[in-house]
Amino acid sequence: MRKFLSSLIAILVVTNMEAQQHAPKLVVCITVDQLRGDYIEYFYNTFGERGFKRLLNEGVVYNNIRFEFSDIDQASAFATLFTGSNPCFSGITGNKTFDFEKEQEISILNDPEYLGNYTKDNYSPKKLFSSTIGDELKIASKGRSDVYAIAPDAEGAIISAGHAANGAFWMDNLNGKWATTTYYKGIPWYVDRYNNGPEALSARLETMVWTPSLPLEKYNAFPYVLDDLPFRYTFKENTANCYPNFKTSPFINKEINRLALQFLEYGAFGTRSCPDMLAITYYAGNYRGILNKEYTREIQDTYYQLDDDISKLLDAIDKKVGLNNTLIVFTGSGYYRSEEEYPDGLMVNGGDFHPKRCVALLNMYLMAVYGQQHNWVKGYYNNQIYLNRKAIEDAKLNLKEIQEKSADFLLEFSGVQHVTTDYALRSGNWNEGTAKFRQGTHHLGRGDLIIELQPGWKVNYDNPKEKVKVIRNNAVITPLVFMGNGLKPQHIYREIKATEVAPTVTHMLRIRPPNATLSLPLKELTVDK
Repeated sequence: MRKFLSSLIAILVVTNMEAQQHAPKLVVCITVDQLRGDYIEYFYNTFGERGFKRLLNEGVVYNNIRFEFSDIDQASAFATLFTGSNPCFSGITGNKTFDFEKEQEISILNDPEYLGNYTKDNYSPKKLFSSTIGDELKIASKGRSDVYAIAPDAEGAIISAGHAANGAFWMDNLNGKWATTTYYKGIPWYVDRYNNGPEALSARLETMVWTPSLPLEKYNAFPYVLDDLPFRYTFKENTANCYPNFKTSPFINKEINRLALQFLEYGAFGTRSCPDMLAITYYAGNYRGILNKEYTREIQDTYYQLDDDISKLLDAIDKKVGLNNTLIVFTGSGYYRSEEEYPDGLMVNGGDFHPKRCVALLNMYLMAVYGQQHNWVKGYYNNQIYLNRKAIEDAKLNLKEIQEKSADFLLEFSGVQHVTTDYALRSGNWNEGTAKFRQGTHHLGRGDLIIELQPGWKVNYDNPKEKVKVIRNNAVITPLVFMGNGLKPQHIYREIKATEVAPTVTHMLRIRPPNATLSLPLKELTVDK
């Protein structure tokens, strides 16, 4: 009897260990740019059973993830999610950066060393300083795993793919084809065929018309919609901003799915001895970037159609690989771009902050203190002021002193909530109040002064071609869902950090976390529960 019990215990222990050590054959990371958890709640009754509802009912659901820095955008959010580190380590502080020598804004991933395939743009992941989930998977498998990413834009695709990926694909703004960079070696034959065949977007574009998918009375989530007329949008290739506009419509998510299904059909995902990875980015923001379209039928229809697209993707994965063999990681980018329009006569707090005037006045102040032989200020970009460090060095002046004097001067401006200096962040002289500035910037390329404005204030560039930016510091509810791979449904009502996503995924893959990750895996998904 004792021998029987001992054998039974041994069998149960081995069986339990095997269950715990099961790694997925495929990881699919679904990231929705500008996803709002509150919108999922508001529009819930319009959804089917196999999209958002399936994720929430069958997955391990975290109510909200929090990013530890402000001014989040797609690039900085994706870098945080896929590297497990904040911009202070990943180097990705935003979609764009500014070249003061050429006086132009460029993509943070711009790299003239590499040509584009199906695009004239030049990109590479070299400015991404941390490794990603896909990079660590490639290292662990000695290159045998396949890692691909698909996104509307280059920043989302390349950052979610990483350095060692097989490929990253995005839709080119000029021709609508699925583009990539020669940094990645080779293009799968089915992508070439898709770009050049009858399935190419340009061949179908003029037949695509965006009209309401539901009767107008079904779009009743917001009591602020005043227009009873249905919307209708068309896309013509020879018109300005055709493809950029298309990429902000629900049709972009359908095109993402079309290409993703090609990878699932022909890419042999889940059949190798090592796990594979596919990163997919959807879009859930406002159409054409019109930021005051927050309470509209268009955004409700976008979520309704996205729900159907998620459903079709999950069904395709289940059919081809099996959800029991696949780890689904679903989340959003932690921000939402919007702005206010005030009715006539409505009084609100706030005012206009003019960066050009601020730079000019600061330069005049520094000239009065340190002499008029130089312009001491280079310019303003993305809430940061850059000093003329070469002039400061040539004059043998103390950079720390100039930064501190400048910060004191800027604090006198109306609407300025806080100013911190590059020296304070580099030297560790930061606290809880300035931690978000340290987390959200990188010492290479950071401005000398970082300005935080009060909520409600507008950034006015005194340029009729540029929109006035209204400062909002709202948190955006961003759910995180792990589904498939034998996971049991569970709802966890605690806030987690965005940096915890990557180490959790790599833990479930049984590989090392990305090399700049400081967070541990989420305790609900570790072996030692």
